[in-house]
Amino acid sequence: MKRAKLLLLALGSVITVTLSAQSVQDSSKTIASLEEVVVQAFHSKTAWKQLPASIAILQKSEFRNSPLPSFVPVFNTVSGVRMEERSPGSYRLSIRGSLLRSPFGVRNIKVYWNGLPLTDGGGNTYLNLIDLSQVTGAEILKGPVAAAYGAGTGGAVLLKTEASEYESDGHHLSGGLSGGSYGLFQQQAGWEYQSSSFTSKVQQVHLQSDGYRQQSRMRRDGLNWHASWQKKKQVWRVLALYTDLFYQTPGGINEVQFTMNPQQARQPAGILPGAVQQQTAIHNKTAYAGVHHEWKMNEKSSLRSFVNGSLTAFKNPFITNFEERAEDNAGAGTQWQYKRGNDLHQLQWNTGIEWQYQFASIDNFGNRRGVKDTLQYSDRVYASQWFAFTQVQYRFHHKWMLQAGISSNEQLYRYKRLGTMPMVYTTKTIRSVITPRIALSYQFTPAITAYALAAKGFSAPTLAEFRPSDGNFYGDLNAETGWNFEIGWKGYLFYDQLQFDVSWYRFRLNNAIVRRNSASGAEYFVNAGSTIQQGLEAMLKAKLISGKTKGIKNVYLTSSFSYQPYRFENYRQGNTVFDGNPLTGVPRYIWVTGVQVETVGGWYLHTSINATAAVSLNDANDARAKPYQLLQGRTGYRKNGFEIFLSMDNGLNQVYSLGNDINAVGRRYYNAAASRNFTFGMNFGLR
Repeated sequence: MKRAKLLLLALGSVITVTLSAQSVQDSSKTIASLEEVVVQAFHSKTAWKQLPASIAILQKSEFRNSPLPSFVPVFNTVSGVRMEERSPGSYRLSIRGSLLRSPFGVRNIKVYWNGLPLTDGGGNTYLNLIDLSQVTGAEILKGPVAAAYGAGTGGAVLLKTEASEYESDGHHLSGGLSGGSYGLFQQQAGWEYQSSSFTSKVQQVHLQSDGYRQQSRMRRDGLNWHASWQKKKQVWRVLALYTDLFYQTPGGINEVQFTMNPQQARQPAGILPGAVQQQTAIHNKTAYAGVHHEWKMNEKSSLRSFVNGSLTAFKNPFITNFEERAEDNAGAGTQWQYKRGNDLHQLQWNTGIEWQYQFASIDNFGNRRGVKDTLQYSDRVYASQWFAFTQVQYRFHHKWMLQAGISSNEQLYRYKRLGTMPMVYTTKTIRSVITPRIALSYQFTPAITAYALAAKGFSAPTLAEFRPSDGNFYGDLNAETGWNFEIGWKGYLFYDQLQFDVSWYRFRLNNAIVRRNSASGAEYFVNAGSTIQQGLEAMLKAKLISGKTKGIKNVYLTSSFSYQPYRFENYRQGNTVFDGNPLTGVPRYIWVTGVQVETVGGWYLHTSINATAAVSLNDANDARAKPYQLLQGRTGYRKNGFEIFLSMDNGLNQVYSLGNDINAVGRRYYNAAASRNFTFGMNFGLR
């Protein structure tokens, strides 16, 4: 019955949006259509509706209308994408998958920012180092894309920061202040210079919060610089950032504690102290720099190259130990692109290679109430990975597009524990894995396209999985692999007033990497069989503008729906078989619907509701987080470079957990999200 109700709600949303668009079309011919979307995925500038792939676009308006200074509400509007935040600053992200192997951080997904990789040589991405205000757009590629972006079965996220659209060149200043519930305070300032061939943008941001729960304060200070220089046939782009991030980690609580007082942190249990006593937290100081160069060699050929590097100082006082890490990262890549064509035939060929390296010094001490004690382990780990790829994109007769690509991937880890004999390295090599991808699309009309694809996914264990917090090195871990098959329909209806994207996929994952916990709560990872991840995704966006409604400029209606009945297959823990159980941490349904209204006078209203189904909290499926409905919104006045706004989060004041600790020892699954809260602020000089 619950399934039927949710399906009916989703169908009702589709019908409502469609009929609304049809009604407006019939009543007025002055309605403006949605803008044509051009994406840069797969290393080309191509119309979104033509590409044979499921690609979600997040534009500047989605980021600046977020009800929170966080990526979470923005990314969660995308079907098939789930972002969690166990406490302020602690991000987790999955695309068409689960969080079985991601107790924290972003794994199994490649992340790029203006063409530079943020994912490090160990396979992890510190997405929480970036402030929401530093990003102006994103493209999310769903499913395996190893044939173009290397290892990862989840997909890729391509972040963008573009120059502001000022009316004149020269110097421009911007800034903002906001404050809200639970001690939230944000301050930002920026300077930007533009000329015909050079742009430079410097941003400084500060964000702090006391948090809703005990032991959940956070603070982030960041400085970043984007610059681009164009001369004749060459374009240089620079990205540099420094972030000092601190956030406390309250830890999970059990269902009884969650029901009685969801604000409490993890409590002492037996001989183990609690989160408050141990002052559990994350300290991350990272400096990153990268240069991207594009050279248009001639009318048909171009060459893109990059180099990047980063330094990270990481501290984590935990319940059972105090970990310190120093990470040095370096990367480089280059790709050659060849294009030629005419009105009937267009060919693009990309061939390239990327390489990344990481050296990690990892020391574990005892934790004496937040102060490091006696040294327990001192490890050194070298990680390197590379992939080479080639991909052909061929469009013919204005209707067909074929993409065919293949890549070779390899990872190498070298591990040594200081103070042990013999002093030799343990080496783990994941040999070259060939990952092909082939996709075909057909345009039935100039506005509607259907596509089908098959792609192999490959995801090696990350450094944090080979050498997790329990202090051991798990050299027997193997890479996840699997094939994804997908069909989809996308395009525009009603004179381009309605944008839609519907897809069905089936992904069988082998050697699934899953998290386990020791009796003390320390984590480790194992390969535990296979899963079947198949589902349905739907997105609708309608733009309605009525010339007869005085003062109304734009009205947008959006709706996204995810159906994810993922299951374990050939999956066991010890002698216990979990075949057929729902995949842990994955809600069966997620439905997000939003409305955005803009007036001619500069006033706006953006509101959305996220309905998420129950979530299985352990592999046995005998504990489930209840479904919830999350109401969020933002309203304000924005005109002539000035904005004043008021935003609301959790308007229905629901008690829910946005970031569960799955398969947790002691059934401590729950990390309560904040109750109803508000933010008030102002910005100036922003475009």
